[in-house]
Order: sequence, then C-alpha cells, then structure tokens
Amino acid sequence: MAAGRFLEENFALSTQSSSYQTRGSSSADLADWSAPELLEAFARKAVSPVEVAKAVIARIDAYEPRLQALYAFDPDAALRDARASEQRWMRGQAKALDGIPATIKENIATKGTPVPLGTAARPLIPATEDAPSAARLREDGVVILAKTTMPDYGMLSSGLSSFHPLARNPWDLSKNPGGSSAGAGAAAAAGYGPFHIGTDIGGSIRLPASWCGVFGLKPSFGRIPIDPTYYGRVAGPMTRTVRDAALMMKSLTRPDVRDPMSLPYQDLPWLDLDIDIKGLKIGVMMQAGIGMPLDPEVREAVERAAKAFAEAGAIVEEVPAFITREMLDGLDDFWRQRAWMDIAPLSDEDRAKILPYILQWAEGGKALTGAEVYSGMNQMMVMRHAAVAATHRFDFVISPVAPCVAYPAELASPIHNPEEPFEHIGYTVALNMSDQPASSVNAGYTTAGLPIGLQIIGRRFDDVGVLRLSHAWETMCPDRRPWPKL
Repeated sequence: MAAGRFLEENFALSTQSSSYQTRGSSSADLADWSAPELLEAFARKAVSPVEVAKAVIARIDAYEPRLQALYAFDPDAALRDARASEQRWMRGQAKALDGIPATIKENIATKGTPVPLGTAARPLIPATEDAPSAARLREDGVVILAKTTMPDYGMLSSGLSSFHPLARNPWDLSKNPGGSSAGAGAAAAAGYGPFHIGTDIGGSIRLPASWCGVFGLKPSFGRIPIDPTYYGRVAGPMTRTVRDAALMMKSLTRPDVRDPMSLPYQDLPWLDLDIDIKGLKIGVMMQAGIGMPLDPEVREAVERAAKAFAEAGAIVEEVPAFITREMLDGLDDFWRQRAWMDIAPLSDEDRAKILPYILQWAEGGKALTGAEVYSGMNQMMVMRHAAVAATHRFDFVISPVAPCVAYPAELASPIHNPEEPFEHIGYTVALNMSDQPASSVNAGYTTAGLPIGLQIIGRRFDDVGVLRLSHAWETMCPDRRPWPKL
C-alpha cells in the first residue's frame, strides 16, 4: 500500500504544509510518542524524523549506561536515515512507516553487523544481508537505531550473557528484564522508540514483555518470515501499545522466499482492533501443570482480568492444565542435545568462553542416546496436540505469562539451576509447539511495583483476534502507570 493511502485510511491526515512547524513541548517528549502519533505529526510537518531520532538518541545516552539493553548502537547511521526520511516526507514520497525509530534483536541479522547470538564463543563476522524482519522495516522507511541484547544462544529467560553487558529492567534496575529478548523488552519499556522486534521459541517475547510491562506478540508460526528457520521459532513485535504492534505486523508479515516454513501471505486487517467481547467464549488456564508455584499477586491479576471479561459479557470457563512433566523433560532433552551440537565442535578455548550455566546445561545433551533424543522430540509433538485439544473449544484462552515476576538481574533463570531450566515456561512453551498466536499484555503491578503479564492465546492463525482482545484488555486494565524514568 502506498504511504499516502496508508495515512489517509488510518489517520485522515493533511499533508498541506510545506515546512516543519515548531512544537510547544520539549523534544525529549518525542521518545515516548507512539508510532501513530509520530506518523500524524510527520504528515502535518509538525515534527521531523530528525527531531525524533535525536530525542530517542538522547534518551538512550541518558539511560543506557545503567540499562545496557543495546548492541551495535549507531546514532550516526540513525541520523543519516532520519534525514533521508525527512526529505521523503518533504517531497510527499514518504513510505508507510517512514521515520519511526526501531531496535532489532541481535539474532535477527542486519547487513554489516556481526551476529554473536549473545555468546563470546562465536566469531564476529558481519552479516551479508538483512534478515526478513529487518528488511521489511527498512523497506518501509523505519530508522534502525541499534540491535538489542540477548543471552548465550538465546537459551535463557534472562539478560545474562558472556558477550553482552548485563541487561536490566527499567522498572527496577536490580531486576531482570527477562529473555531471551532481554534488551528488546527493556528498550521498549524505557522508550527507545516505538518499535522493537524479538524472537520466541518458548516464551522469549512474552516473558520479557510481561516482566517489563510492555506488549509482546508471539505470532502464529510462519506468520512472519524468518531466516534461519527452526521448529517453533518466531519473530514478533514488542511495543508499548497494541496498535504499535499492529502497525509493525503490516510490514513484518510480507513474504520472503528465504523462509520455506512461512505461511502463505494474507493481507489481514491488522489495524482493525475493535472486538465485541459479549458472547466470546474465554477459557482461563490458571495452572500450568508443572513447574514453579504461581505467585499470589500474579494469580490475583489474572483473576481480575477474567472477572472483567465476564462482566463485559464473555462466557468464562476454566481450562485445566495440560502440560506434563514428561512433555517438559522431553523438550529439555531435545534442546540440550541441539545446543550441544552447536557447542561440541568448538575448540576448548572457545567453549570456555560460553556462559557456565549454558555450558553445564548443554553438556547434559552429549550423553543422550538417539532413542532419548527422538523421544524428546516426540514429546514436543505430544505437547502440540495437547495444546490444541485443550484450547480449541474457546475463542481465546487467558493465563499468566509466567508464574513469577521479574527476578534478580544476575540470575540465569528464576530457579538458577541448569538441571531445572524450564520450570517457569509452562504457560508459554506449548503455544510455540502448537503454532498458536499468543500475546503478553500488562495486567497490573505487584505491591513492589513490578509489572505482571496477562497471556492471551488465540486459535491457530487468529493473530488478528489476539491483537483485538489484547487491545480490549489494554483499554480495560484498571492499573495503569507512567513509564519508568531512570
């Protein structure tokens, strides 16, 4: 869709002015503007993409020494791209998302930047091309500010890394932002621009979104093309608002031949976020079935959401837990062996650079037999069938994102034991295996002020529906607070 038609349809904007007008508020405020607000201001020439880039860069300069969410931050390149965007707006040739600042998770390749995958063990070889998500945003005029940090091989729900500095949570710098999209969650909450992209294979978008109080969408498997592909792995938006994520989906879902597992492209109504809650059948899955006990404050927040949906006219019913110990342990076996296949060929010197927690966990895979690995992989298929069987009767299912809230920043996981690595992902991982879309949307805060995430799960391929119910909850949630200031 041409940018002019895009803006006309979604914002009813005027582009009559030929020069940028002076705004009354300070430029620092621009770092907190949503994407629709920026597009409207760009179209009216009330704000310049260069002003916005400078405001976000100033925010990063002020926060990043303590937050440590970014990798390969390049303010000069961002300002160059913002000036080019400004010229396109002045000429009436703006692209669909022209001038919107963004960050991209480190494991999503951007041309010219090494992809260390969070570990000091990998050589720093510049990527030869943009991965699909980065390419789609760049094609639409998005200004890429930086990459965001992640833990070793993306295998922690944490910001702990042998390569990157320790990422922290902007709501409480002593706490973890979650992971593996650690820097993305922290950057979104801190106001490093409106757009951020993470990846998720077991909860790596939803967990940091939950613990950082932002919105995160794990789309249906294959909805957003990725490269390289892997079973259950997706890329998705992490933003302060659902509408910002919907705007990103318009771009990110365009096809890319490099992903042979992607879904056929559909021009879906991403920006149509209205939904009638009355009559919807919503399941509530309060127990994961395995893992850590549910924190009482998390339980209270999810129960409050279920009550609000019921009062709005939804038919709310309980969904029993369906994940079993055998399923989770099988997945653990398979993922350990997968990780060991990456680590085993390394030299002793390089292997010693890996985060000790990850190395100890992965070494658990080297003695597994072929039968044990196959059995583990089969348990992921069992999990897939169980997830669909448990949820298919409902329009949506809601649950906690995690049984706990953000934990100390220095820990690799809430339990911090590589022999019990996945006791906190019982609510999230099955939806990666079943291809279902699922989001994390803020449901309130603990008495200590830490964010709590509500997971909204849709039927397979109903990504738009998940966005719609997430948007509805976003407007209904009774506990809204200003974004943290560092």
